[in-house]
Amino acid sequence: MNDKNKFKGVAFMFIVLIRAIILYFIVVFIMRIMGKRQIGQLQPFELVIALMVSELAAMPMQNTSIPLFHGIIPIITLLVLQVLISTLQLKSETARIIFCGKPSILIEKGKINIQELRNNRLNLNDLLEELRLKDYYNLEDIEYAILETGGQISIIPKSESEPATRKDLNVKSSQDMLPVTLILDGKINSKNLKLINKDKFWLNSQLNKKNISSADQVFLALLDSKGKFVYQLKKEGK
Repeated sequence: MNDKNKFKGVAFMFIVLIRAIILYFIVVFIMRIMGKRQIGQLQPFELVIALMVSELAAMPMQNTSIPLFHGIIPIITLLVLQVLISTLQLKSETARIIFCGKPSILIEKGKINIQELRNNRLNLNDLLEELRLKDYYNLEDIEYAILETGGQISIIPKSESEPATRKDLNVKSSQDMLPVTLILDGKINSKNLKLINKDKFWLNSQLNKKNISSADQVFLALLDSKGKFVYQLKKEGK
């Protein structure tokens, strides 16, 4: 009898494991299709769908008496709904306002719009904290502060408070490039080498200049934004 109960317990855990794996890949696939927004940048309707998807995925895992398709079909339905709403937003300004709202001007010409703070249920301390996080400590330096539909605050500083650029100072400079990883944990990235029109012979010559005999010794090697060869050996991270 005990052996039979143990077998049932093992079979139950195996079923739960398989369901969890299947639902995991389904939810990851669904979230990838929904887009690449970070959690803090989700629109309200996108956040609702994300929460509902997670709840629907949890139900068949917690209760094996619920057929797996009873969780999968509603998840796919929510995906279709999200795609339809997103498409509708692209084609209709009215739909975009209904589902996402519209930006709110919290500060205009250095003056706080108290009514907009109340409308968005945002207190003054929260606003000042957001300004400090963006390195603005004086309201007089801000021309506009806008609460975006995703919850972030965009700041347009007054012209006289903007930092000087190299162009303003007539300083010549070269354009930075994207850093390119060439070796990661001892593995050479041949695709990135081809991307910068280099080969393994060139990479080995760079390593030899640094008295490195093999890529296996390298934890990380890359071309930085200035085109400089930068590396760290595995032993240096211990």
